[in-house]
Amino acid sequence: MVINMDEAKLKTLMQVEEFLKGIESLFCVVKEERYPFVQRTLTRFGYEKLGRKEKGVVLRYLERMTGLSRQQVTRLVRKFQATGTVTLGYQSPRQGFKRVFTPRDVALLAEMDERHGTLSGPATKKLMERAVKIYGEEKYAVLSGISVSHLYNLRGGKEYISKRRHWTKTRSTKAPIGERRAPRPEGSPGYLRIDSVHQGDQDGQKGVYHINAVDCVTQYQVVATCEKISEAYLIPVLKEMIEAFPFVILGIHADNGSEYINYQVAKLLKKLLIELTKSRPRHSNDNALAESKNASVVRKHLGYAHIPQVFSKEVNTFCREHLNPYVNFHRPCFFPRTVTDTKGKEKKSDRYEDMKTPFEKFKSLLCSESCLKPGVTMSQLEKIALSKTDNEAAEQMNIARDSLFQSWTERPEKRA
Repeated sequence: MVINMDEAKLKTLMQVEEFLKGIESLFCVVKEERYPFVQRTLTRFGYEKLGRKEKGVVLRYLERMTGLSRQQVTRLVRKFQATGTVTLGYQSPRQGFKRVFTPRDVALLAEMDERHGTLSGPATKKLMERAVKIYGEEKYAVLSGISVSHLYNLRGGKEYISKRRHWTKTRSTKAPIGERRAPRPEGSPGYLRIDSVHQGDQDGQKGVYHINAVDCVTQYQVVATCEKISEAYLIPVLKEMIEAFPFVILGIHADNGSEYINYQVAKLLKKLLIELTKSRPRHSNDNALAESKNASVVRKHLGYAHIPQVFSKEVNTFCREHLNPYVNFHRPCFFPRTVTDTKGKEKKSDRYEDMKTPFEKFKSLLCSESCLKPGVTMSQLEKIALSKTDNEAAEQMNIARDSLFQSWTERPEKRA
């Protein structure tokens, strides 16, 4: 119930107290007049100078007259003490939901995108700022203040789409060649890491290319040589190398060189049911085994000097008949043990008792017999290993290498 009364007749706090005794739950101030009424009352009675008891009387009076709670009245009083006024904390906008960017601005944005080919949001905003500040085009004044996020909102609106329709055609994508990951042999032989070694240039003439393939588990290694690393020369050599391994090849891992990552090599490996993987970016250890063997085997025995391409067949014969048997049956190498500490970090250690030849390592595997190719037996491999001593194999390899190196210094470098 609302009662209209002349509250200005209450001049003293005693009158206010008497008034409060005679009224219980009724209040007389309409909602729209509450804040002005509170401000008038606090000003009339000089609220700041009143004592604690008198302030309590004023607060009870405001509660009864306005219908507000004690907490609400206290907040209004605190605001009056801070600002000297009692007003709403919020006000509705004079023009609610007014559009900042009109259809004209959307049309200007569409024209801008049409001219510049739909640049990114920040670039488009910068263009409109330059249009206003540098070139004085005031028609972009409103758009120059747009946020980048809302610029994209305008681009997605119906008005923009109706003025500028733009479709991106489906782009045909080529299937990636090889999977980008490290090989996962899981203790099984047949996963090779492969790399190329170039035997130097001389007087503008290219040298031969060595192809080095190493098994991840057994370190069984096959080195072959070709005249060039184009597909016509490389594919036959790859077939020969795959045949040279005594066990079934399941996967080949290469770096991202185009000599291996191409459709012809991928087609060959797919036909042989061999998976192709390639090194990941910023993972230098993915092909580290092949790269270390490049130095410890290929460069150590074939050196860095230029070898003319016309002698690629002779070098390949040397690798097949002397270098590969020596490396796999007579040259011991370390096989590191991997230990995982309490923090989960893997540490590898090379122990003397774990040093073996690649063939001995392969023979020690539980699955060695089942991994052999059809027609290859363990007794055949043991016969090759015991046919000569380590020293005899090394001496024969050195003699053959010296004879090979001497051959291209004695006769001219011409193709027959």
